[in-house]
Amino acid sequence: MAFFKEFKEFALKGNVMDMAVGVIIGGAFGKIVSSLVNDIIMPPVGALLGNTDFSHLRIDLSRIRDLSSQATHVVADTLTQGAGTSVVKTAEAAEPVWWNYGAFIQQCVDFTILAFCIF
Repeated sequence: MAFFKEFKEFALKGNVMDMAVGVIIGGAFGKIVSSLVNDIIMPPVGALLGNTDFSHLRIDLSRIRDLSSQATHVVADTLTQGAGTSVVKTAEAAEPVWWNYGAFIQQCVDFTILAFCIF
């Protein structure tokens, strides 16, 4: 019981309560800034850049995976000298791998706005 009493005294100190309120307000402010960037700032910027939707900017990295898979097959076939049994199975229809750099740009704008609001 002494543990809970001491914890309650600690938790109700002014600094801890101020920090908890700050964290809650900071989380809410972060959501507001994200909405500002995603819904207000980025659409006009995208329109100025030729109707670009930053949330859909991405690069397909599946080709790199497929090229490395093909190279593995060539090496495996060379090692087995065409014996008919391949060491590595062919990659079946795999999910594409995307590099979402547009979402990263939006997060950088979010961070910049938050950083300027702190100072």
